[in-house]
Amino acid sequence: QVQLVESGGGLVQAGGSLRLSCTASARTFSSYTMGWFRQAPGKEREFVAGITWRGGRTYYADSVKGRFTISRDNAKNTVYLQMNNLKPEDTAVYYCAARSGSSVPATQYDYDYWGQGTQVTVSS
Repeated sequence: QVQLVESGGGLVQAGGSLRLSCTASARTFSSYTMGWFRQAPGKEREFVAGITWRGGRTYYADSVKGRFTISRDNAKNTVYLQMNNLKPEDTAVYYCAARSGSSVPATQYDYDYWGQGTQVTVSS
């Protein structure tokens, strides 16, 4: 079982930055592929970014490419999402997710473990 706890959300003006963190309880954290998803009110949960277990490959949704950066520190059991140049349309609850395996799928159903989510609100 893996427990994930997100932090770092908040209220920011458009153009601002936030860094989300997700800390995992698993002793084998380094063996999990990690992803960030988000869900806005009335919308489905969508893939934002993913990173392979060693951090060698990263993937991003087109809507955040060039603005968001995913990274991980396996020594700290933590994955990060640096969000720059935030836009009002980035407003959502952001979720951290983990899965066994080397691929980085963009569908939520392929992830085994989820955090409780952290709210990000971007004002215009």
